[in-house]
Amino acid sequence: MPVNLSIKEVPDAMADRLRARAERNHRSLQGELMAIIEQAVTQESEMRAQSQRHSAVWGVGEPRGKKTIEQIAAEHRLLYPKPFTGLPLAVDIVREDRDSR
Repeated sequence: MPVNLSIKEVPDAMADRLRARAERNHRSLQGELMAIIEQAVTQESEMRAQSQRHSAVWGVGEPRGKKTIEQIAAEHRLLYPKPFTGLPLAVDIVREDRDSR
């Protein structure tokens, strides 16, 4: 059974922008609001499904300390497939900090 939703005290400027958006999309204000809600719900469902796939692959959601070094390295390689270049080496940063004291 459909439910009626109501949003109270919408600022005039926001309502005007929503009406303009509805007009650009050839919809009524009601139709535009329904499209916005549908898009939000769909995106949330897709993000949840993606998160669950990610969890299944990488074991996310397990207690801390349960990933192997191989899993961590594989995640890092996916996030950063190319090595960083042109940046100072960690050893140089540590030496510079040590020598500045």
